[in-house]
Amino acid sequence: MALRDIKPTRSELIALKRRIKLSERGYNILKMKRDGLILEFFKILQDAKESRGELVERYTRAMEVIALAETVEGAIGVKSAAFSTAEIPAISVASKNIMGVVVPEIEASSVRKGVLERGYGILGTSAVIDEAAEAFEDLVEAVIEAAEIETTMKRLLDEIESTKRRVNALEFKVIPELTEARDFIKMRLDEMEREELFRLKKIKARSV
Repeated sequence: MALRDIKPTRSELIALKRRIKLSERGYNILKMKRDGLILEFFKILQDAKESRGELVERYTRAMEVIALAETVEGAIGVKSAAFSTAEIPAISVASKNIMGVVVPEIEASSVRKGVLERGYGILGTSAVIDEAAEAFEDLVEAVIEAAEIETTMKRLLDEIESTKRRVNALEFKVIPELTEARDFIKMRLDEMEREELFRLKKIKARSV
């Protein structure tokens, strides 16, 4: 189709300008969201580093204490104490919102117990069993905390990537294409006005 055959209207130009404004507004909002999510991610990243360090430390401690307990009480004695626990930890998962991203909020109960609540007889075991139980309670708490933080990080990272793709699409594809179409229509409308003016002048000249 030749350029002269394309006859856009003023309403099409107005509609395009409106779409460009909406796209630019959406771009700015998404860009702010992306930047905010990145800030939140780096805040949680620091928590994650601390959480991982704590997890490794508590795991190492638990392995050391259980090895000592097995030396003192024997593997069977340790397993017997472990199986005597009547109440196991209960996990509940709620949710919270970080800049439109739903992330988990994990609550645990019955993780940490007193000596009398652990089920094994305190007279028939040594203090090292208590130390082992306490070390593993510490470890379970660290695992729960790490799980919440790691899941939050993953969901934030997924949302950051999704938002970045939308920002890039608007910046490098949608807005440039709309702008190019607007400029073309404006140029064509100007040409059509000049052609119409020239035609009217010719008609006027003939009628003189």
